[in-house]
Amino acid sequence: MERQRKHWLSAEQKREIWRMWREGESLSVIARMLERQPSGVYRVVHKTGGISPVARKRSARSLTLAEREEISRALGAGRTMGEIARQLGGEIDHQPGDFAQWR
Repeated sequence: MERQRKHWLSAEQKREIWRMWREGESLSVIARMLERQPSGVYRVVHKTGGISPVARKRSARSLTLAEREEISRALGAGRTMGEIARQLGGEIDHQPGDFAQWR
């Protein structure tokens, strides 16, 4: 029985790999459960040295997509950074890098 080649692992599959790895399952068993080649599972585990990565989360200081779009439109309309910052409820010096990329 030949396995079909699947190139990418979904985020859910990666979470499952890490759950099973923490429970002590071997790479071969994990691969069989996910119907993948052991080498693909190995790459996921090896990438971080066998330690599951911390879940990523965006910093509270980062601009949201909606705020970035609003900045882009405002700059396109010729408004100043001060006006844009006041509209977003902040001061210019709170997000200097974020504004710089939109110039």
